[in-house]
Amino acid sequence: MARPLDGVLVVALEQAVAAPFATRQLADLGAEVLKVERKGEGDFARDYDSAMGGSSAFFVWANRGKQSIELDLKDPDDRATFDQLIAGADVFIQNLSPSAAGRMGVLADQLRESNPGLIACDISGYGLGGPRTDDKAYDLAIQAEGGAIALTGTPEQASKVGFSIADIASAMYAFSSILAALYRKQVTGDGASVEVSMLESLAEWTAAPTYNAVGRDVVPPRSGHRHTLIAPYGLYGLADGTDVLIGVQSNRDWAAFAEHVLLDPALVDDPRFRDNTDRIGNIDQLETVINAVFAAESADEILQRLRDGGVTHSQVNDPLALWQHDQLRARERFMDVTTPTGSAEVYRPPFNISEVGPPTPVVPALGEDTTGLAARLIERGRASG
Repeated sequence: MARPLDGVLVVALEQAVAAPFATRQLADLGAEVLKVERKGEGDFARDYDSAMGGSSAFFVWANRGKQSIELDLKDPDDRATFDQLIAGADVFIQNLSPSAAGRMGVLADQLRESNPGLIACDISGYGLGGPRTDDKAYDLAIQAEGGAIALTGTPEQASKVGFSIADIASAMYAFSSILAALYRKQVTGDGASVEVSMLESLAEWTAAPTYNAVGRDVVPPRSGHRHTLIAPYGLYGLADGTDVLIGVQSNRDWAAFAEHVLLDPALVDDPRFRDNTDRIGNIDQLETVINAVFAAESADEILQRLRDGGVTHSQVNDPLALWQHDQLRARERFMDVTTPTGSAEVYRPPFNISEVGPPTPVVPALGEDTTGLAARLIERGRASG
């Protein structure tokens, strides 16, 4: 069976994470993606590290399955080539700063003036218009602006989220918006301008605690190992020095936890803990009870009680432990890719669509347009013009 996006041609003027991660999803689903890079240096994420057998982990992660071409858009000949590529493309995406993109004439609305059928997507830090439009915006800057850092960490110390959450949030909204626009184009023939802001994407992802804060006019405290609004929901220490994540999200879960794990059915209707609001309001007393029981029993005993009671719990894995996770290994969620410096093992994409094969297992070297995608795009643009 054909992959869902077979035949879709994408041109990407992209760097770092947000746009590259969006287009990698398109490539995984069968689109052909031509990555336009700076002559001689390319996407600066190529040089973030050399962890993947000499290649950057960030670049390998976000650029599998693409082709690469080097262009200097300030050079008239290269700009003419770029315009020909756009004329043959179904989708264009860029994540330059709005001012730079505007000066270069590559904003979505600018390109669609001469290519009305194009689906063109702009990703920026703060969005087009408003006082912050031209401010530089990297992932951590948006984590700070978008509330993620204020919500993460302990009461004493705020902390960033440990991965590129703002980049990934905006990438996935760009990806889903492009899919929606492609579907609409199939129905109506219309192209689309898509604009995605990293700030707005992360604001959506932090919306529940924001709504709670606005509704109560109180900024929620950072809760460290706990969930801010649900209890008991967080990390708890076991007698062997390890931690277990426990999630109790309903009164039925609480009853199971009290009866099967704490072995104290009277706690189910204890007025301190009867419902979630009570448990949050008395969280210190609740955790005193839990910690006393957990300290008095072996880790194996507590884990068995959690299993017997059907209480949601999980081990706390670091990245190396996750890489060896028995579930991921049993489901064969890994694949080998060829990189500019050798080969590497990576995760398979989480798309599981019946009768669709694996993604293209190649990470392009700078300027490596091995399938002649650029020439085919230019020819396609000439034919349509």
